[in-house]
Amino acid sequence: MTLKKLSLIALLLFGNTLLAQQIQDLKTELISEVEVQQQQLIEASNKIWAAAEVAFQESVSAETLIAYAKSHGFRVQEGVADTPTAFIAEYGSGTPIIGILGEFDALPGLSQQPVPTKSPLQSGEAGHGCGHNLFGTASLGAAVAIKNLMEEGKIKGTIRFYGTPAEEKFFGKLWMARAGLFDDLDACLDWHPADHTEADVQSSLALVDFTVEFFGQAAHASADPWNGRSASDALELYTHGINAFREHVKPTVRIHYHIQDGGQVVNVVPDYSRLWVRVRDTKREGMDEVYQRVMKMAEGAAILANVDYEVKLVSGIHELLPNRAGGQAMQNNLEQLGEIIYTDKETEFAYQIQEEVFKPKVGLDSKISPLKETAEHPMGGSTDVGDVSFIVPVVRLGVTTAPSGTPWHSWAVVACAGMSIGHKGMIYASKALGMTAVDLFTNSHLLEEVKAEFRTRLGDYQYKGLLPPGPPPLAQE
Repeated sequence: MTLKKLSLIALLLFGNTLLAQQIQDLKTELISEVEVQQQQLIEASNKIWAAAEVAFQESVSAETLIAYAKSHGFRVQEGVADTPTAFIAEYGSGTPIIGILGEFDALPGLSQQPVPTKSPLQSGEAGHGCGHNLFGTASLGAAVAIKNLMEEGKIKGTIRFYGTPAEEKFFGKLWMARAGLFDDLDACLDWHPADHTEADVQSSLALVDFTVEFFGQAAHASADPWNGRSASDALELYTHGINAFREHVKPTVRIHYHIQDGGQVVNVVPDYSRLWVRVRDTKREGMDEVYQRVMKMAEGAAILANVDYEVKLVSGIHELLPNRAGGQAMQNNLEQLGEIIYTDKETEFAYQIQEEVFKPKVGLDSKISPLKETAEHPMGGSTDVGDVSFIVPVVRLGVTTAPSGTPWHSWAVVACAGMSIGHKGMIYASKALGMTAVDLFTNSHLLEEVKAEFRTRLGDYQYKGLLPPGPPPLAQE
């Protein structure tokens, strides 16, 4: 080999090393940018935690994050997709355009003080039983850190934070997707509070929500019940049909229902009843098959009770399309960050939580798990991030914000989300999201790998959101 060729190879190798070092330097600076924000992020998170606002009612939560974004120089579009609490905060120009998702809604009935025993702040009120006060705040913190690097001319492109309401009930991202708000993204980042820390390369369950109403004829329950046609009878027949059907569905299917109105008093044959039904499966095709069957059962129940009925679609969400190329980049950053370190006081808090919820007293798990294989049929929950993942590649993360084994959507998660265990997870997530955003902005080869995998997994499927026409149901309870 000639000296000229050797020199060229050496130059290329040296150039790649410099590039890698430059990226590492940017990540180190990003970590510092997040740490500078730490107290502000904790204050914002605590304000959202205290407000604890449910689906589409998150005015204080959205205003808190909007004010934070504006104070850091972001361009903000408020009330997007006909949703007062949905917004976009953006900085920079040109490509790539990298999004970061942020949620901030709470769950009804989970009010809790930041203590390790069940102690409501206000009985019956909402609480952050999924840690979304941490979620949106951490995501915006990462976006601000990226913005600061852009402002210094060290990263080029556009960073975009999405304030996405109502994930817990109506799935607000569906209306944002229908409005085309994710269409121009090159990639998107997302995280979720958890009881362990990992780069998330698993799918989720597709889901559909609908209501069934029965309309009968009221009558005196004792004097002339033969003149009544009971909507409550139809409801009971319908739920019996669902429960019998459970034996005959695949193990990946889940069916839930909530009776919203089964009649008002015992001495009246009720002329109205209503229930909310939810069907899930690991694949939307399997979900749709069960959905069609369960809808038909409503007609059978109405015939048996001699009443009328109506089925109304609420909304539905896709399963997640995982992205292993992005997941590997996230994994590398988690390994660089290492484990979260807890104080003795925080560990004791965790032990008390576990004792209260009858779980082994093993404390907090923040070790970095190896990147897992992507399961064909993972079980678990559902998220409207799934719909975003059918529009743009989504890179995901879970971070420890509660003790191992903590039941999610419970008072125990609310307690941790309002104190230092949750805060540490939030700051850690902000760093991991920001570091991975640095990779996507600066490594065009990685970004293309992420996009190529997305195209392969999507195939020829044409995304269409599962939701009724019109604006979101802002006034519904």
